[in-house]
Amino acid sequence: MAEMVLNKDNFEQEVLKADKPVVVDFWAPWCGPCMAMGPVIEQFAKDYDGTYIVGKVNVDENPELAAEYGIMSIPFITVFTNGQITGQKIGITSAEEILDLIKLK
Repeated sequence: MAEMVLNKDNFEQEVLKADKPVVVDFWAPWCGPCMAMGPVIEQFAKDYDGTYIVGKVNVDENPELAAEYGIMSIPFITVFTNGQITGQKIGITSAEEILDLIKLK
């Protein structure tokens, strides 16, 4: 399954109420490092389909979510488990680093 598009309308249901860990990529289309992260996130979503939920938040289209979670730099990967932030990383991140963030819980 491809990564899902997250926004203020579906964030609570898809992320905060999820029954498995959720990897959220806060990004913007004008951000070069975000574009480099795109294929990593897409492949991670395919590789771990059914194990983890993977979503993307465009910070330009969802400034309220970016503000709520204190996103000051992008790309910004955040892992949510049981509605709580359990891992975060700023900048270009490998699939292995994302797995490490999930396992921090």
